[in-house]
Amino acid sequence: MKYYTRSEEETLRLAGRLAEALRPGDSVLLHGDLGAGKSVFARGVGRALGVTGAMPSPTFTLLIPYEGGRMKLYHYDLYRLNDPDEFYAAGLDEFIGGDGVALIEWPEMAEIEPDPALHVTLKRCADADRREIEIEGDRAEDCAALLEEWRAQG
Repeated sequence: MKYYTRSEEETLRLAGRLAEALRPGDSVLLHGDLGAGKSVFARGVGRALGVTGAMPSPTFTLLIPYEGGRMKLYHYDLYRLNDPDEFYAAGLDEFIGGDGVALIEWPEMAEIEPDPALHVTLKRCADADRREIEIEGDRAEDCAALLEEWRAQG
């Protein structure tokens, strides 16, 4: 399923709609180049799940957990991993598939393939504010109706 957003606000709203279908144990793997909008998408999911306050990308800490919303949220940014073994040696895998939703930026750095997982690929378009967002994976069909409602509200 492909969607196009014309602004950061639209990307946040699309992510928020996707969040409505998420449940504990789900993983959302965020793919895309630097600056593609992975952290914006993650923030949209977080806000929809009830995260308040600042929600920075956890680039230097690898993981920021959030509690107090509709469910726990574990936001990963694995860009700075040098080796997939670092991820497992640090015990970071223990929060995936558990009591909350795992949002994972740069999942390829840890070579992880959680199940169930939604793969969200963000690409910049020629217009700097526009994004192509492709959503695939185990539960993509579960999200389709909500995302089509978002598209119709355009």
